[in-house]
Amino acid sequence: MKNAIRHEKIWQTGNTKNSVCCRDNRQHLLSWSRLRGCHGRGGERGSDPGLVRWAGPATVSVPEPRVRSVSGVGGASGAGGWYGSLSDSAPVHLCEHFLVGVQQVSGLPWWLSIAMATVSVRTLITLPLATYQLLILSKVEALQAEISELAKRLRYEVSVRARERGWTEKQSRVQFQKNLRRLVSQLYIRDNCHPFKASLVVWVQLPLWVSLSLALRNLSLDQSGRSSGPADSGSLAAGGALWFPDLTVPDSTWILPVCLGLTNLVIVEVFSLQRVGASGFQRLVLNGIRGFSVLMIPIAATVPSSMALYWFCSSLVGFGQNLLLRSPTLHRILRLPTRRSDSPYRDLLSAFIAKYYK
Repeated sequence: MKNAIRHEKIWQTGNTKNSVCCRDNRQHLLSWSRLRGCHGRGGERGSDPGLVRWAGPATVSVPEPRVRSVSGVGGASGAGGWYGSLSDSAPVHLCEHFLVGVQQVSGLPWWLSIAMATVSVRTLITLPLATYQLLILSKVEALQAEISELAKRLRYEVSVRARERGWTEKQSRVQFQKNLRRLVSQLYIRDNCHPFKASLVVWVQLPLWVSLSLALRNLSLDQSGRSSGPADSGSLAAGGALWFPDLTVPDSTWILPVCLGLTNLVIVEVFSLQRVGASGFQRLVLNGIRGFSVLMIPIAATVPSSMALYWFCSSLVGFGQNLLLRSPTLHRILRLPTRRSDSPYRDLLSAFIAKYYK
C-alpha cells in the first residue's frame, strides 16, 4: 500500500513538472510572438500589429570566395571533387600566369611558347635536380665496396658473439641486419649521400608536370568556351601549327599521342639498357612503365592538343637530358667518384643492337 502511494506521488510529481514546463513554454512562445519591430525576411506581420507570423527561415547569402585565375575556369564551372579542387589550386593558377607570361613576352605563337616554356622548366629546374641525383647515386655506388667489406667483418663478429651467447640462427641474422643498417647509415651521413636524396627530382618534377598540364587544360577550356567569332592570333584556338591548328581540341590525327607514346617507350628502353641482370621485381616495374607509356596514347588523344604537345615536348626534352647526363665531359666536370665509360653513346647503341637485333 505504501509502495502504491509512493508510485502515485512520483507519477503526480512528474505530471506537475511536465505541466509547469509546458506552461512555461507557452508563455515563452507567446512573449516571443508579441515582439514588436521585427522586420526580417523570416517573419510577416499578421492582423494584430503586435503579432509576427513565422514564414520560414531567412535566406542568408554567403559570397563565394573569388579565386584569381587567368583562365577563368574554376569553382562551380570546373569539375567537381578533388579534381576540381586541384584544377583550381594556387600552383595551377601560378602555372597559368607563367604560360601566359611566356607567350606575351616572347610574342611567339602558342605552340612555340609551350615548347619554350617546357624547355625552360626542364632546363632550369629538372636538369639541376637530375644532375644532383646522378652525383648522389655515384657516391652510393662508390660506397658499395666499403659496405661489402664491412658486411664481411660484421658477419664474422656476429658469428663469434653468437657462439658466446648461444644465439639461434634467426637471432644472429637479426643482429647482423640491425648492425649493418646502422653502419651503412653512418656511411651515408659521412659522405652526405642518402639514397632518398636521389628521389628529390621525382618529388619536384611530378607535381610540376601535373600543375602545368592542368594549367593548359584550364586555358584551353576557357578559350574553347568563349563566344564564337574569329580567334585572335594570341589565343590557343589559333595558336597551333601543321596538323593541329586549334590547341583547344584533341588531335584528331593521333600524331601527337603516338609520338608521345613512342618517345616514352624509347626512354624506358634506354633506361632498361643501363640495368644489367635486372631482378624479377625490376623487370616487373619496367613492364608496368611500358604499359603506362602505351596507355598514355589514348589518354593524350582525348585531351586538348595543348596538353598533348606539352607532354610530347617534356618527354623529348627528358630524353635529351638523359643522353646529356651520360656525357664523359659532364662526369669530369662533376668529378664523379666512380669511373664511367668514355664512349657511352657507342656502348648504348651496341647494347640496343645486341638486345633487339641479335
